[in-house]
Amino acid sequence: MPDLHACLPHDRFLPLPDHGTAPGAGRRVGVEVEFAGLDVAQAARVIARVCGGQLSAQDGREIQVRGSALGDIRVELDIALKRQWAEDLAAHLLGDLIPVEVITEPLPQGDLPRMADLMRQLVAAGALGTKAKLAYGFGIHFNIELPDDDGAALVAAARAFALCEDWLRAADPLDPARRVLPFVAPFPPALVAHLAGAGGWTPSDLARAMVEHAPSRHFGLDLLPALEHLCPGALAGIPEGHLKGGRPAFHYRLPEARLDWADWSLAYEWNRWVVVEHVAADPELLAALAADWVAQEADAPRGDGHDWPARVEALIARSGLPARMGLTGAAAVPGA
Repeated sequence: MPDLHACLPHDRFLPLPDHGTAPGAGRRVGVEVEFAGLDVAQAARVIARVCGGQLSAQDGREIQVRGSALGDIRVELDIALKRQWAEDLAAHLLGDLIPVEVITEPLPQGDLPRMADLMRQLVAAGALGTKAKLAYGFGIHFNIELPDDDGAALVAAARAFALCEDWLRAADPLDPARRVLPFVAPFPPALVAHLAGAGGWTPSDLARAMVEHAPSRHFGLDLLPALEHLCPGALAGIPEGHLKGGRPAFHYRLPEARLDWADWSLAYEWNRWVVVEHVAADPELLAALAADWVAQEADAPRGDGHDWPARVEALIARSGLPARMGLTGAAAVPGA
C-alpha cells in the first residue's frame, strides 16, 4: 500500500469516526487561520464579500463579521500583550511577522468546504502563508468538538496523538520558522511514556500527567481547554497564562498555513486529524501502538530501537485502517 499521507484526499473532508456510541457526523469544528499580506480591515472586507454579514469594528485590531454564511467570524491581529502601548510597539517593530487571524465559531463539518473556499478567496486578495517569507511561522487550528461528556474519547485521542505525533511530523515536516516558535512543541517523552501505559485513565489522570510533565498549552495538540472543561480542579499547577477557559473541544494546533501552495489544502490537514481520531477509536490498534512504543523504549538502550515513524505507518497499514477509511488509492488532486 502507498504511504498513507500520499493517499489522504486534498479535495474532500473525511468525516470524523464514531467513538463507541458517540456518532462523529454531528460534531462541529471551529477553524482559526493565520496569515500575512492583508490587514484586519482588508481581510474582514473579503469575508463579508464572499460570505455576507455585517462588519462590526471593536478597534483597529479586531473586526467582527456578524451573520455571515459561516456564522459570526472574528478577524484580529494575533497579539495579546495586555497593554495597548505594548501592542502598538510590537506591531510597529515586527510588522507582518504578527499575523492576522480569522476565527470562526463552531461549524458543521459540512461547512468546511465553504471555509476552504473562503481561504482561497483570501489568498486571491493577497493573503500570504508560512512559506511566503523565511521568518513566517503561521498556523491553522481546528477546535473539534469532543465526542462525549465522560472524557473517554479525550484520553484515547490524547494517547493516539502522542503515539502518532512523530509520524505526523516526519511525514510532513514543519517549516523551520514555525518549528522554533514556542507554540507547537512536541509532547515531552515523559508524557508520551505515561500515555503509552494509560489504559483505563480518566480525564483527571490525564490532567495530572499534564501538570507533571507538560504544563503548557503550546503543543501540537493543546489538551488544556478540554481538561479545563471536564476537570478544572485537576489542573492546579498549570501556569495561569496557559488556562484560557474550558471548552468541550480538542485544540489541534499542528497544521501549518501553507495557503499559497498549489499542492496543499485545508482538507489535507483536516484529514490528518481524522486519521488520529480513527486510531483513537480503534482499541486494538491503539493498544498495538502503545505496546510497540514500550518495546521500542526498552530496546533503545541496546541500540535496537525501531524507526518509530516507520513503525507507526506499518502498524496502521497492518490494522486495515486505511482500507476502512477508503484510502487504498492514490492521493486525490488538490483543490480544497
